[in-house]
Amino acid sequence: MFTLPFFKSNEPKNNGNGSHPIIDLRDVHKFYKTAIGDFRALNSIDLEINAGEFVGVIGKSGSGKSTLLNMITGIDRPTSGEVFVNGTAVHELNENQMARWRGKNLGIVFQFFQLLPTISVIENIMLPMDFCRTYPMREREPRALALLEMVELADQAYKLPTALSGGQQQRVAIARALANDPPIVIADEPTGNLDSKTAEAVFGLFHELVAQGKTIIIVTHDSGLAKQTHRTALITDGEIVNEYVAKAMPTLTQDQLLEATRQAKCQTYEAGTMIISEGTNADSFYIVSRGTVEVILPRENQSDVVALQLGPGKVFGEMGLFHERRHWASVRASEHGPVEVLVLRYDQLDELLAQSEATREALHRMANRNKESNLAQRNGIA
Repeated sequence: MFTLPFFKSNEPKNNGNGSHPIIDLRDVHKFYKTAIGDFRALNSIDLEINAGEFVGVIGKSGSGKSTLLNMITGIDRPTSGEVFVNGTAVHELNENQMARWRGKNLGIVFQFFQLLPTISVIENIMLPMDFCRTYPMREREPRALALLEMVELADQAYKLPTALSGGQQQRVAIARALANDPPIVIADEPTGNLDSKTAEAVFGLFHELVAQGKTIIIVTHDSGLAKQTHRTALITDGEIVNEYVAKAMPTLTQDQLLEATRQAKCQTYEAGTMIISEGTNADSFYIVSRGTVEVILPRENQSDVVALQLGPGKVFGEMGLFHERRHWASVRASEHGPVEVLVLRYDQLDELLAQSEATREALHRMANRNKESNLAQRNGIA
């Protein structure tokens, strides 16, 4: 409806495809002083979110979800680490700078709406424009009306918020968050007080905003709703579980996923580099986290056959775990660009699988299928 108006170097990080993360948290720690010592709310958080992404943040109560949002919004400051949002070093802003920056860059939607009860719906939406002076006076009311039209509440514009249902108040809160046309919308449990039908309608509105180019981050306890986002950031005990570890082994518990994240070593291979070679000893399990790898089968006196391409969240090396501790194929980084993989030693993986029979069975079935496919393709090549 409206025109929608990035390393240590205080400059936005290039993520390799010419764009920059609109949100970039680098080794963020947050400790609170208590009577019994420091309480660790966040530990070594690294998180990149690109413009136009819809990201769900999930985790148990007390896991650090709200503290993470507070780092991004500047409501709280990291004990150490850096926070860059839309090209600004948020952790370096003073309080006056922070208020103006937040008003123009972020739209925040709260669980309990936070609408002022003594002024009308349309006045609630105009308040952010008045504070930041982002639009001329004559344009503010028409813009607020247009936003209410977008959330299908234009007919409620001059009522007090208390005259509206909870679902209607939440839609007003979303319209208010969009008042200054911010590039980023952050919602903390926005459906927590809504029935399932209304919650779905609110999520539908978020999807429409993403389609218009907004970046949306939503905290939710509802894993079903979280699955509707582009990506999910699972936070446990103040640490973020690697999303590709979670994608590769979804049957692990949150604590097991966190342990796997801590143990996995990140390795990068340049384009075309061989990662593992057929017939050599196998001792590790690999999860692709960036780029593409190629599973290749050799042909005598001819070029190799690319049997399979694996992208982020896919795994290799599982066959060796269950079949003779040797590699059954060669795997190399795609010639189109570098590849990043997460590596777990077999002894580490064995410990995890001892705690999750479902994960062991899933990987065993995958290993068997891939072995059969490997042999069938070799027979076809021969």
